[in-house]
Amino acid sequence: CNNDDEADTLTKTGPFEISELAGTWEATKAQFSVNTVSVDIVEDGGTASMSVQSNGRFTLTLDPIDRNPYTVSGEMFWEEWQQTFYFAIAWDDYPDDWDTYGHTFDGTTLTFNGGADTGEYDFNNDGDMEACSIHFIFNRL
Repeated sequence: CNNDDEADTLTKTGPFEISELAGTWEATKAQFSVNTVSVDIVEDGGTASMSVQSNGRFTLTLDPIDRNPYTVSGEMFWEEWQQTFYFAIAWDDYPDDWDTYGHTFDGTTLTFNGGADTGEYDFNNDGDMEACSIHFIFNRL
């Protein structure tokens, strides 16, 4: 590092205001993938819904068909680096770290997807969460 390096800036203002996500969302896709294994909770008959506050705090409720429902939570924001904005999530289980995600948002549909180790899922239902990539598509209710 030197003084010419530009620091990351965390903000709620980017390509859209994070407050625009406030409300309730229902997933049409809730996919978790690692190596050649992939699970889509919605495609398999379960549900996923998300409640977002205007400050970017959210709770995501996952209800897979083959196990009890559970919730995860965190905060959404923008990471600005070298004049480029990246959609980011800090999960409450890892509050001092965040991951960036590819995203689209048109006012009624929000998608985000991340690379390796941007999510966790218990693929074999043994109580141990495994790092994986995630892909969600949500529609505003």
